[in-house]
Amino acid sequence: QVQLVESGGGLVQPGESLRLSCAASGSIFSIGTMDWYRQAPGKQRELVADITSGGRSNYADSAKGRFTISRDNAKDMVYLQMNNLKPEDTGVYYCHAEIQPNRYISAYEFWGQGTQVTVSS
Repeated sequence: QVQLVESGGGLVQPGESLRLSCAASGSIFSIGTMDWYRQAPGKQRELVADITSGGRSNYADSAKGRFTISRDNAKDMVYLQMNNLKPEDTGVYYCHAEIQPNRYISAYEFWGQGTQVTVSS
């Protein structure tokens, strides 16, 4: 049973920083691209950043210059360092990954349960 578990959310003031972590666990043969999505109240879930297994990253325009995605393949973890946070960054942040549980089947998409980030003065 594969699980993604996020941590690191919280309440911060504008301009402050947070680091989100996501740990993959369970039966894992390989992990492809890992992503962070965000869902603000009343809005659709949107991609914030993604990173391939080789370390190539991609960011939403709103995250460029402020957020950094990274991963530790040995630990099956992905991180999102968020600096200079703004009120519009508020939302539930979800970890997403393409995981191949074993060598005999294709990769599946997995989601974490989400972690709340609130940016408010």
